Amino acid sequence: MTAPVDALSPVRAELLRAARASADAVRDRAQADAEETLRSARATAEAVLARARDLGRADGAAEAARERVRAVQCVWAAELAARAEVYVALRAAVRAGVRRKFTEDSSLRARCAEAARKLLGPQAAVTAASEGGVTAEVPGRRVDLSAEALADRALDRLGVRAETLWEPA
Repeated sequence: MTAPVDALSPVRAELLRAARASADAVRDRAQADAEETLRSARATAEAVLARARDLGRADGAAEAARERVRAVQCVWAAELAARAEVYVALRAAVRAGVRRKFTEDSSLRARCAEAARKLLGPQAAVTAASEGGVTAEVPGRRVDLSAEALADRALDRLGVRAETLWEPA
């Protein structure tokens, strides 16, 4: 006996073949989409990473520049403080030297009094300064020829030449 012929068998086979082809096509498209998504994600990640590196370099360079400015400012502040300290010491030494000169030479006080009278006139009231030298006054005018005032004026006359104190020898 022969098996009965199934008339739907070719239809089922064709439907099965078409379903498999469709599934293969869907799978291939999904795989291609996944690969494209991965390529795109990798490209985006590389671009983001490159941008982050660039930004990091820029931030680092900016911070390094700020740090260099801070360092220069700190050095300049330290130099100015040292200059001020040296200048204060110089002023104290010059004042001490002028006071010492007044102590050693008693005629200096008389010469200062004479100079004050020349500046203000013979009616000037001349007073001896405690550390040496004199002060003199007439109504509306005053002259200070004390040891400290003379020393300070001598240093002030240095003006910008005082900068030579900080220059290398």
